[in-house]
Amino acid sequence: MQTYTFLAFDLGATSGRSLLATLDNGKLDTRELTRFPNNLLPVNGKVHWNIFGLYEALLNGMKAAAAEGVHVDAIGIDTWGVDFVYVGKDGSFLGCPRAYRDPYTEGKQAAFFKVVPRKEVYDLTGIQFMNFNSLFQLYAAHTEGSAALAAADKILFMPDALSYLLTGKMVCEYTIASTSQFLNPKTKQLDANLLKAAGASIEQFPALVNPGTIIGPLTDELAAETGLGKVPVIAVAGHDTGSAIAAVPAENERFAYLSSGTWSLMGIEVVDPIINEASFDMNFTNEGGVEGTTRFLKNITGMWLLEQCRKEWEKEGTSYDYPTIVKMASSSVGFQSLVDPDHPSFANPKSMTAALADYCRQTGQVVPTTHAALIRCIFDSLALKYKYVLGKLQHVAPFAIERLHIIGGGKEYDDVKDWTVSHKLHDSIVLHGPIYDEDQLASFFLRSLACISPGQAGLSVLKSMGYGTPFITMQNAITGGERLNIQNGVNGVLYHQDSVLEAILVDISENRQKYIDMGQRAREYFINFRTPSHMVDGLLSAIQYCTKDKKCHVH
Repeated sequence: MQTYTFLAFDLGATSGRSLLATLDNGKLDTRELTRFPNNLLPVNGKVHWNIFGLYEALLNGMKAAAAEGVHVDAIGIDTWGVDFVYVGKDGSFLGCPRAYRDPYTEGKQAAFFKVVPRKEVYDLTGIQFMNFNSLFQLYAAHTEGSAALAAADKILFMPDALSYLLTGKMVCEYTIASTSQFLNPKTKQLDANLLKAAGASIEQFPALVNPGTIIGPLTDELAAETGLGKVPVIAVAGHDTGSAIAAVPAENERFAYLSSGTWSLMGIEVVDPIINEASFDMNFTNEGGVEGTTRFLKNITGMWLLEQCRKEWEKEGTSYDYPTIVKMASSSVGFQSLVDPDHPSFANPKSMTAALADYCRQTGQVVPTTHAALIRCIFDSLALKYKYVLGKLQHVAPFAIERLHIIGGGKEYDDVKDWTVSHKLHDSIVLHGPIYDEDQLASFFLRSLACISPGQAGLSVLKSMGYGTPFITMQNAITGGERLNIQNGVNGVLYHQDSVLEAILVDISENRQKYIDMGQRAREYFINFRTPSHMVDGLLSAIQYCTKDKKCHVH
């Protein structure tokens, strides 16, 4: 079977990355090439994205791929939703795009609903109402007399704008367009009347294309500059969540997903859009998915709260990595202060730490005064909001949700996203870590007589026990709830010094049945006691080690 190599660019609202992916015999391997920040750019009272800085980051990623000496078969780009770029008749960008966190859309929803009623907008689009939706951004630009909107020959969503810079070809990819609130999910076309009401026209948008469409090759200039040659650029699912959900390794359609990052998106995948009174009242959205599917979901403010706090602390001279953040959260008393992550006061405050404190003060709660208390407040609040939305989702879903998949987020969030499952999000939870192939993972553990982690240990304890494989680790390599799972000599082994490990290895080789029996007890323990509520202490202790876990397996 032929081997293919792809270059993917995944751009989020705070950072971006390039990844090299190899597809060989049906197995997809990915590795990160470059990572770069994506910061808001305030200019003269307006908030923009530095699209030319992002373009430069794409060039650096392509040059890094060329330096690997591999043949790249295709390039794809995904980004966050709703934001767009104005393009003049000469093909030039009419300035940097406004960012969805620019307050220029405040109050525009109410004004627009005087032109087109709220219920009519929802019935036409099935999209949740948020101030920054593209529909209200266009209306805000129109009402403030935007010269760029008036002069725009074309309007391109962010992934399409970046693809245009690479190829010179303009398209309007379906999944990213579906975030706008002027695409009809039933007809799968842009709504000309809504665009007209917002001060734009349907002619300002290129033709819609589905994910998988070839946009065109790199321009001659970029083919030479990057060293990649005339590589085709593909219109992937341009909305990052659309691409993430397409990668969920679900066994059937009865699953929900939580895409975790700056924004968290929780929902289900269905064939037809769900547009009814219940979805309208609960403000759920219907966005386009891969192969004609619909992503029925709700946006939740995610790690934005924490990211903004970290930026403040860094300016004050204090910087925390994510393992430290998780440790700080676990050391702080839980459920002392709770906020609604989606409250308008957290949209883009001058000081996130002050906004969180003010919210708690105004609602009569304990005001978090330490960094650890603020972090715990954010984590507790997000976890409970996820649980609340999951309950609402189950109410309107056309099927019983059997499993929750947690996906998305950059490598720095791998630990943090696991923490959220400790709050009883669902009865059946799949954690996606460095091993993505479940069949491969199952085979790995089922063939192992024991799982040995001489250094650090974390969620691998749970994985190992879940497959009936006893876990063996040094006692000081693990603390808290995860350590409590290991009943020394019963379902695993805790040893005190490296010299003991040699004796354990000998014992495994000479007493195989002993460890087979130990594995059975590990499995029984896992079945009887490993509920989401019981995982709280274990996760808080273990997740700081997840991405650093170096394991030795004895077969």
